[in-house]
Amino acid sequence: MALEDIRVLVVDDSAVVRSVIADSIAATPGMKVVGKAGDGRQALEILDSAQPDVITLDIQMPNMDGMATLDAILTRRPTPVIMVSSLTKLGAGITMDALDRGALDYLAKPDYGAKTKTALREELPQKIRSAAGTDVRRILQIRRERKQRRAERKPVCLKVPTTGSAKLAGKCIAIGISTGGPPALSSLFETLRPPMPPIVIVQHMPPNFTKPLAWRLDSLGELSINEAAQNDLLKPNHVLIAPGGKHLQVRRVGASVRAAICDEAPVSGHKPSVDVLMRSVAEVFGDNCLGVIMTGMGRDGSDGCGAIREKGGYALGQDEATSDVYGMNKVAYVEGNVDRQFSLNEAATVITREVRKRWLSASPVR
Repeated sequence: MALEDIRVLVVDDSAVVRSVIADSIAATPGMKVVGKAGDGRQALEILDSAQPDVITLDIQMPNMDGMATLDAILTRRPTPVIMVSSLTKLGAGITMDALDRGALDYLAKPDYGAKTKTALREELPQKIRSAAGTDVRRILQIRRERKQRRAERKPVCLKVPTTGSAKLAGKCIAIGISTGGPPALSSLFETLRPPMPPIVIVQHMPPNFTKPLAWRLDSLGELSINEAAQNDLLKPNHVLIAPGGKHLQVRRVGASVRAAICDEAPVSGHKPSVDVLMRSVAEVFGDNCLGVIMTGMGRDGSDGCGAIREKGGYALGQDEATSDVYGMNKVAYVEGNVDRQFSLNEAATVITREVRKRWLSASPVR
């Protein structure tokens, strides 16, 4: 029995963009457009009759913008929503809010010619296919629980050095994450406490998006979080996020380890690539590194986790139940490159336990 086509509702105030998206979907086997709307009000009018499996949603629209439309869709008929965002700092900030509210993914849309068409015709169908069938109600429940925990939590203390940090200077945690990443990282760093070794992260994102992500994460907890720059020093209780559109590696420079940013070709289909980062971490830190692979589509990071384990390090993988998309972490687990899986709610506890067990005293986890 043949599988039914993925039904897509296209919402964008630009007739040209609507046409490009619709043509791209029509040309993709297994997908079809079941409705087009020029703003949020029109989208809500046809939502029930169209019965889409996935919705592509522009952020900036007249009458009813993308954020208001997203809230209405998720309240009325929870459906996987992919935000179509401009490649600007403003667009990045709004996109972070949309992901927190329950949007599943986003497409950063270049504002000029051929690159715009490439993004809409090549990247968007992949994201639609990955989003189809996702249990949005479950994702919304996870978001609500995280919001409740945030409201109940006491204000964090100042970002100051913590006893035990000096012992962690020669250690490292490398995190790889993609679709569903910003909310998952928020959940992690709201609760992860010092002392921690240097942490480096690849979150699949384009330029202009990683700096707002770093700002947001930095405001949530006790660790200092920044977008990585060339020659940044890796140090305990500090987190570096790969800049969007560039690879992040680590390199030993004398007695220190520093960030190295490069603009080479994509690896494992991505730039920045988790595999690139994790391989360099494994090479520099050997058995003093911990790999963490989390939610996201594709397979980037599986080989990197394997490299960490080959050097004597340890690899953790987020489980299926708490992943927006069980893709990268699934591949790593199935291929035998993950030592243990964890749920998102216990991520900080599991990481803290591993840090203490391997590199600090075996005192109980807080």
